[in-house]
Amino acid sequence: MFFLYPALWLYIFCQWFTLRWTLFFILAVLFMVYFLNKKDPPSFPPGPPALPILGNIFSIESKQPHIYLTKLADVYGNVFCIRLGRHKTVFVSGWKMVKEALVTQADNFVDRPYSPMVTRIYSGNSGGLFFSNGKVWRRQRRFAVATLRTFGLAKSSMEQSICEESRHLQEAMKKEEGEPFDPAPLLNNAVSNIICRIVFGRRFNYDDHNFQSMLKNLTDMAYLEGSIWALLYDAFPALMQRLPGPHNGIFSSSKSLETSIRKEIERHKLDLDPSNPRDYIDQFLVEERHNRNSDMGFEEENLVLCCLDLFLAGSETTSKTLQWGLIYLIKNPLIQDKVQAEIDRVIGQTRQPSMADRPCMPYTDAVIHEIQRMGNIVPLNGLRMAARDTTLGGYFIPKGTSVMPNLTSVLFDKSEWETPDTFNPEHFLDADGKLVRKEAFLPFSAGKRACLGEGLARMEMFLFFVSLLQTFHFSTLDGVELSTEGITGATRTPYPFKIFAKSR
Repeated sequence: MFFLYPALWLYIFCQWFTLRWTLFFILAVLFMVYFLNKKDPPSFPPGPPALPILGNIFSIESKQPHIYLTKLADVYGNVFCIRLGRHKTVFVSGWKMVKEALVTQADNFVDRPYSPMVTRIYSGNSGGLFFSNGKVWRRQRRFAVATLRTFGLAKSSMEQSICEESRHLQEAMKKEEGEPFDPAPLLNNAVSNIICRIVFGRRFNYDDHNFQSMLKNLTDMAYLEGSIWALLYDAFPALMQRLPGPHNGIFSSSKSLETSIRKEIERHKLDLDPSNPRDYIDQFLVEERHNRNSDMGFEEENLVLCCLDLFLAGSETTSKTLQWGLIYLIKNPLIQDKVQAEIDRVIGQTRQPSMADRPCMPYTDAVIHEIQRMGNIVPLNGLRMAARDTTLGGYFIPKGTSVMPNLTSVLFDKSEWETPDTFNPEHFLDADGKLVRKEAFLPFSAGKRACLGEGLARMEMFLFFVSLLQTFHFSTLDGVELSTEGITGATRTPYPFKIFAKSR
């Protein structure tokens, strides 16, 4: 056959040979473009060797990424680069360098970089409270801070609301009748009800099905957004959006939460009184009427996303802090006894606590601070982006570079804490037993993107913590050692544990 059609076979061979070399040439060009584009500028931060295309994505410890990244600083210094897929991220470690980025250069590192995962969650809208940039972010943050102050800190009833919720929490714990139980769901219920009062204008019963569904979705989102799956999605979005896996839970949970929030917004519209707003949603709807043609993010879709952000920040962090508090007090019974002795001396066992008691209770306040430090609720931080060319630690950071402050490295900085790896309330007390403020205490981050609900969170932690210790003595099963390792996502969560709550 070949001999009958030699010209045809020669033509086919030439075409195959040309196609083969064309493909080889295209691949070679693509690799050259990749490596030329990824060539680091002079004085760029060092980092571990990275695989082509993949980067360091599979080198990062999936269970405890903050520990892995903190250890990398011992090798490469407090400013180093990790490649996540095609993207470079500069990690900043230690109090001095984190302060340089978040405080000294606050204006330069205030914006968020592009994230495929966030874009999908927020459907390309204004970005809510945490992922918006520029004038939209500034206006929405100012509005949220003012509204939280109006319906939270500045409203005298908020302190009473937290104390009322504390009583619901105590009653739920008493129903366990001395049996071992998991405190996490009850603490989630109580803390989440405080942000519900501010955003929705009401609290929920602990057995409310919709409320429990919202809390489950919040917990799932908080874990997955900070997991290796989120890193993989942002590194390889075109691939990950087509693959099955846990990362899809981020989007299903967010959609379920958005549906619940929309129902609340519709309920508010039915009886909205613009002259007398009751909560965050009412205030936003009034503001939307006044800014209907502006580009400041006052539209209903962004209201949904802002509410979502407030719930993630206002429930997960405080609830986890209280869970860690129970663990550390059970592991340190002498410290639990000293806290209760101070409570008995200042407040007694019958009067409800108030914020006016806090200055008179320095030891209890120091213990709460140390719980926040050791609990390390937000081990990393939100990504930032350099607005212009700059330097950090003597290294060149080009405009547009993603920068991640490592808060773990600050809360456990050996140069700032006497015993960084030990639960020690003395870190926050002077020789006279008075509370000491530490600059390196950054559980709420720092700079212009610091937690906007810090004041409310401090109030909740003090009142919930004191009311629980006023009422109960906490312990765990004999022979059980509670773990302090934790499950790391966007927040750091204790492994499931059970406790006894014995009435005092």
